[in-house]
Amino acid sequence: MKLTINVSDFRDAFQNSGSQSQFSYEGQDILFDYFEQLEQETGAEIELDVISICCDYSEDTVEQIADSYDIDIDGMDEDDAQEAVLEYLNDNTSVVGYTNFGIIYQQF
Repeated sequence: MKLTINVSDFRDAFQNSGSQSQFSYEGQDILFDYFEQLEQETGAEIELDVISICCDYSEDTVEQIADSYDIDIDGMDEDDAQEAVLEYLNDNTSVVGYTNFGIIYQQF
């Protein structure tokens, strides 16, 4: 059995699971669009599993990502630090999108 959801249902799933603070409101919208596009590109349906999404993806600031993955951004200005972190992420994983808070990416 399949249930088609919209972005509001997607947000509600995060709220109901207690994981609403894992991603910003904007981040949830970006993830919803990402998964919809992924379904279209692959032709495979994706099951909505909020816990799995929260384990596999993250929304962090440039500084948090640099700290988590030991990326040296000391002495860099904001733009250079962001570029270094994005280069690292693009070399190692999938970058889903950007929010006012930070970067949404698949953790590895």
